Amino acid sequence: MKSNNSLKKNNVSQLSFRHLLDSHQIKESDIEKLFSLADEYFTKPRQDCQNTILATLFFEPSTRTRFSFESAMNRLGGKVISLEDGQTSSVTKGESLADTGRMMSNYADIIVMRHPKIGSAEELARYATVPVINAGDGSNQHPTQSLVDLYTIFREKKTLNNLRIGVLGDLKHGRAVHSMLTLLTRYSKNHFTLISHASLALDPKSKKEFESYGCKIEETSDLENAIKNLDILYVTRTQFERFDKDKLTKANDVYCVNKKLLALGKKDLIVLHPLPRTGEIDPEIDDLPQAKYFAQANYGVFIRMALLSLITNTR
Repeated sequence: MKSNNSLKKNNVSQLSFRHLLDSHQIKESDIEKLFSLADEYFTKPRQDCQNTILATLFFEPSTRTRFSFESAMNRLGGKVISLEDGQTSSVTKGESLADTGRMMSNYADIIVMRHPKIGSAEELARYATVPVINAGDGSNQHPTQSLVDLYTIFREKKTLNNLRIGVLGDLKHGRAVHSMLTLLTRYSKNHFTLISHASLALDPKSKKEFESYGCKIEETSDLENAIKNLDILYVTRTQFERFDKDKLTKANDVYCVNKKLLALGKKDLIVLHPLPRTGEIDPEIDDLPQAKYFAQANYGVFIRMALLSLITNTR
């Protein structure tokens, strides 16, 4: 990664985007700048966002994303106003996302929103006059989680190229999976093994898109065989909230990452998970060197500090 010394304060072109709505917007140059600044904050946080107000609008539950963004802004010296539950906002009175975007732009310098509707962040951003960050829009995208995932991999593996990456779980509905693959498939010589029950497999359209970047993708339901050659195992939970009630399935419960399974893998394998987990990772592995999902959550604070600082042009 390039040194951050080349970044200029108040340069409006520090990042290639104004709003971060989709992982497809993120360029390699953006990743280099974000990683470099995140490394600086990891070593010694600075209050680079004083007099900056962040609004966090969460119409769906969140722990890591919401609190890491709020922690990030607080560490940067800014302030936070938040909405934990859409039932406490004027949306319950029929206010549109367009009007919410207009109104919140009067009260904050940047908005982070999670919403169950696909395309909701884009709709809000269309009418907001301040930058908007998508913290998850239904089963569609979660671009800052993809940055957390890549930053974790880079910190732990020192590269984003020539890796064998297994992705396990609900690949059909998992927005974190879609966002992470959007970025990692662009890097050279990466090999992806998609491990899931057939009913939760990645949709063919997305697979075709990812293959267009030239990466190798294979699909299997055999976790025990797949894990043997992996550098990274990225685990996700089944997104039960995305199913119709009559289609709920426990199909993914057949997978559980435990000590017995890890014994089949390479010694330097790392296990990631965007969390929360619901049975797909046995707590017995939490203290093993392969388990990096809690470190992953910690890295999320610093990459989001970098994002907030650069996207608001305060540095």
